[in-house]
Amino acid sequence: MLPAIDWSRPWLAPYRRCGEEVANLAAACGTVAGALNRVLSGQGGLRLEGGELHFVAQGAQPEGEAYEAFIHRTACVPTRDNLHDFFNGLMWLHWPVLKRRLNELQAQAVAAHGVGTARGPLRDALTLFDENAALLEAPADLVQRLRERDWKGLLVTQRDRWQREVKLTLFGHALLEKLVTPYKSITAHVWVGVPGAELDASALVPKPFLPLPVLGVPGWWPGNEVPGFHDDEEVFRPLQAGRKPSIER
Repeated sequence: MLPAIDWSRPWLAPYRRCGEEVANLAAACGTVAGALNRVLSGQGGLRLEGGELHFVAQGAQPEGEAYEAFIHRTACVPTRDNLHDFFNGLMWLHWPVLKRRLNELQAQAVAAHGVGTARGPLRDALTLFDENAALLEAPADLVQRLRERDWKGLLVTQRDRWQREVKLTLFGHALLEKLVTPYKSITAHVWVGVPGAELDASALVPKPFLPLPVLGVPGWWPGNEVPGFHDDEEVFRPLQAGRKPSIER
């Protein structure tokens, strides 16, 4: 049902055990939602505002009700049998506190402003986070190199430090979906640190994300060991002239 996933990829290491289990169950029981529910039950469940979390078929969501509002009201996550929703479910299993908080903030924004043709700054930032974020834990000097788009300083000359001092965890389910078939220009929106229930609108609205082409990460892709890999300015874009590095949160 699902395309083959190469679980040996380094960016999938945090999710491999649970991910392989869900994928195998989905093949056996026929639906991604059913497989996620079985694994969730084994973990003891998860309570949201609307009740115990469950994964349901896409058709369970009423026409006209916003996706995030429906999840908040019912604790049911509409789930299709595809990679996008598979990885979304996997993030619910692995990051329950953070996913619950993102959903709370989305639902509050929908309740306050409704659903228009534009999401608005908060919902836009929440969507970027949910779909494409990576969480970076690293020394301040390496974070500054990322802010300055100093790609060689970050990913080449400091390469050895990544194994010892840096932890980069992919969170966005659309990002993980794209990496099933990797290509050089796939870029994450990096959030410095690991937020949880304390995440709030004031931190998100400025969109303090930092771009990082993930296949340039040391140890993640054989091609980035070749001299000149990081010289491609179509992918590893320099900071625009006159533009200041991103402000720290």
